[in-house]
Amino acid sequence: MAFTYSSYTPAPEFSKSAAYFSMEFAIDQALKTYSGGLGFLAGSHMRSAYELKQNLIGIGILWSYGYYDQGRQQDQTMRADFTEKYYSFLQDTGFTFDITIHSAPVKVKAFYLAPEVFGTCPMFFLTTDIPENDYLSRTISHHLYDADTAARVAQSILLGVGGGKLLDLLNRTPEVYHLNEGHGLPLAFYLHEKHGRKREEVQKRLVFTTHTPELAGNEEHPMKLLEDMTFFSGLSGQEVRELGLVENERLNYTLTALRMARMANGVSEVHGRVARDMWGHYQGICPIIHITNSQNGTYWRDALLHKALNSAASSAAKNLKARKRELKQQLFKVVADQTGKLFDPDVLTVVWARRFAGYKRANLIMNDFARFEALVNNADRPVQVIWAGKPYPKDYGAIGLFNELITRSKHLKNCAVLVGYELGLSALLKKGSDVWLNTPRFPREASGTSGMTAAMNGSLSLSIPDGWIPEFVRHGENGFLIPLADLELPDGEKDRIEAAGTLDVLEQEILPLYYNKPADYWKVVQTTMREIEPQFESGRMATEYYELMYNA
Repeated sequence: MAFTYSSYTPAPEFSKSAAYFSMEFAIDQALKTYSGGLGFLAGSHMRSAYELKQNLIGIGILWSYGYYDQGRQQDQTMRADFTEKYYSFLQDTGFTFDITIHSAPVKVKAFYLAPEVFGTCPMFFLTTDIPENDYLSRTISHHLYDADTAARVAQSILLGVGGGKLLDLLNRTPEVYHLNEGHGLPLAFYLHEKHGRKREEVQKRLVFTTHTPELAGNEEHPMKLLEDMTFFSGLSGQEVRELGLVENERLNYTLTALRMARMANGVSEVHGRVARDMWGHYQGICPIIHITNSQNGTYWRDALLHKALNSAASSAAKNLKARKRELKQQLFKVVADQTGKLFDPDVLTVVWARRFAGYKRANLIMNDFARFEALVNNADRPVQVIWAGKPYPKDYGAIGLFNELITRSKHLKNCAVLVGYELGLSALLKKGSDVWLNTPRFPREASGTSGMTAAMNGSLSLSIPDGWIPEFVRHGENGFLIPLADLELPDGEKDRIEAAGTLDVLEQEILPLYYNKPADYWKVVQTTMREIEPQFESGRMATEYYELMYNA
C-alpha cells in the first residue's frame, strides 16, 4: 500500500503545528511500543489530540521486540520473553534516510500510523532494524530501554535526530517541538545545527516535559561517551562545554533540556514544586510550570458503567453495583486462568498494578505479614488482593520483589499476582477492582495516572498523598488517603508506619463502609466517577499544553 499522509483539518484554537517526541507510546494492546506510565500518558495525549483535532504529530520508535512479554517460569515466577513483533496496520512511508551514530551512517526507515486506525493524531515510528544496516545498527531499535549504555544513547539519537530529520523530509516543519522526557534530547542539537548554531532559535521552538524526580529517569552520561557517539549533531565537545551545558564532565539530559527549551513543565502540582526545587538553582534554565497528567476517558471508561452512573438517581447505585459485579467476574476469569484461584465478585477487591519499580512499594501492604494474613483470611469481612506490573527486565531487585509477592501469596486463596501487565490487563484491573492501592515513597511519584482511569471505572483510590492525588482525593468523600510518616525518619520506619496506616484505613474505614453501609459506599463511588472528569481526562491536559506551552 502506497504511503499517503492523511490527517484532519485542525481546529482553529489548535492550529499551531507541533511535534511530540516520546520514547514510548501506549496506543493499543496490539502495538507494543511502551513499558509503563510514560507510554500510557503519551498514548492518551495522542488520542485526545485526535478528539480535539489538534495540529500535532507524534514521533516514536518502532521497537522490534517491544519492551518484553511477561510470562512465567515453571515455578510461576516471572519470565521475560522477547518476541519479534509485526504490525499490518503501519504504513511504510518509503522514507529511508541516514543519521550519524558513532561517526558512522545508520539507515532509518519510517512507518506511519494513520489517525483513523486507533483514533490518534498522525504518528510516525522509526526503525533501524532493516537489511541496509549492519547487525549492530539494526539492534538500536530492538529493545525499548536497552540495558547497554551505548545502545541507549543511540536510541536517543534515533528519536531526536531521526525524528527531526523525518519532519524535514516530509516538509512538515512544526512551529513547536515537544520533548516528552529527556530521551529525545539530541533533537535540541539537531535544531541548533539547523538554525545556524543559535541557541535562541532552538528556544523559540522547543518545550520540554520532565516526568520524574527519580535519578534513573533523569539520564546523564560522561561527555567522552556522548562525543564518541556523535550525540551533538556536529558540535564538538568543547563547543558544548562553551554553551555552559556540562557539569563535572557529564551531561544531564533533563538539565540540558531545561537550558535549551523556552518552557518546561512538571506533571503534577507537587511535581512542579519538586522539579523547581531540584533544578531551580542551576543557571540558564527555562521556567518550570506544571500541567497535571491525565488519561483519555473515551479509551479507558466502561460505557455500561457510566450508563449506570447516569441512570435514575433511585436506581443508579443498584445499576452500578450490578455492572461492577460483571466487570469483576471478567477480571476474575483471568485470575483463575493464571493462578487457579477462584475469586468472589461480592468480596471487596484491592488492586496494586502499575510499572513495577522498587520505590512504588508493591509489598508495603505485607509489611506486617501476620496482620496482612489476618486481613485476607477474615471470613466476616473478606478482602481479595491482586498485584500486577512489569519490572524492568534487567532490574533484578524489582524482579526479585515481584517473585517474592508470588511466593508469599501463593498459599493465600484471596491473593493473586498476575503477569502480562499491558493495556488490556490494565483495563480489566481498573474496571474489576473496588480499591486502587497506590503506595509510592513520598515524594518520588511525579504524577502517577493509574488511579485516574481506575476512578473513571468506580475504583476508589487508597493512596499516599503524592503526585496527582492531593489535587483530587478528599478523604472519605471520593477516595482515601494513607497518612504520611515523618519524612526525616529512616526508610524502614517510614515503611512500617505507612503500612500500618494502609491497613488501618482498610480495616477501620473502607471495609465497614463496603460491608455495613453499602449505600454510603456507592455514594463515594458515584462521587469519584463524577469528579474525576474533566479535570483528569486528557482533553484538559492536551488543551493546557497548547494554552500554557505551545502558544505561550
